[in-house]
Amino acid sequence: MNGVHDLGGMQDMGRIPHEANEPVFHSKWEGRIYGMMTTSGRFRKWSLDTVRWTLEQITPAEYLRMSYYERWYTCLVKLLVDNKFITQAELDSGKAAKGSGKFTAPPPALAQPGERAGLPARFQVGQRVRARNMHPLGHTRLPRYARGRTGTIAADHGVFTLPDTNATFQGENPQHVYSVRFQARELWGEQALPQDEVYIDMWDTYLEPV
Repeated sequence: MNGVHDLGGMQDMGRIPHEANEPVFHSKWEGRIYGMMTTSGRFRKWSLDTVRWTLEQITPAEYLRMSYYERWYTCLVKLLVDNKFITQAELDSGKAAKGSGKFTAPPPALAQPGERAGLPARFQVGQRVRARNMHPLGHTRLPRYARGRTGTIAADHGVFTLPDTNATFQGENPQHVYSVRFQARELWGEQALPQDEVYIDMWDTYLEPV
């Protein structure tokens, strides 16, 4: 994914304001959206990766204009319509259509460990690697500022689902995830402090040997 949605490392986005004693929600509707999003996830029609990919489909101008929970609302509406929980007509009228069905969420699933055994690791701790200079049209967790940059494997977290394919229902594609250590100057040049380092979690697919 290349676009304004990947804000990491971008310049000239303005200052981040600090609000003393900031509340969890600034308005009641924000709390309701939070509750609706987390509750609807219990139907298991989409994954967290799908939610992120849906957010990334918001047009750039609207994405930058919207507040955080406005984006969540826009994402939730699309997920509900696409998965036939509601129709666009019901959304427009604010009323359920006559004879529309009711959904009952299954009980919460027990948390499943993300780590899986049995898959060999392509890289070892201490090995030098380079983040691939890839520019996918779909979802990815590989930040733009790290692409083409060289780092060192600091840890192997185990095997996890690949977000790139899981977001669009193309399969879980499990693979190792590594903590990769980058020198800040490798990412941002001489303007970065020489002692600073950045650790990024990266899937096998994102890396190539140096």
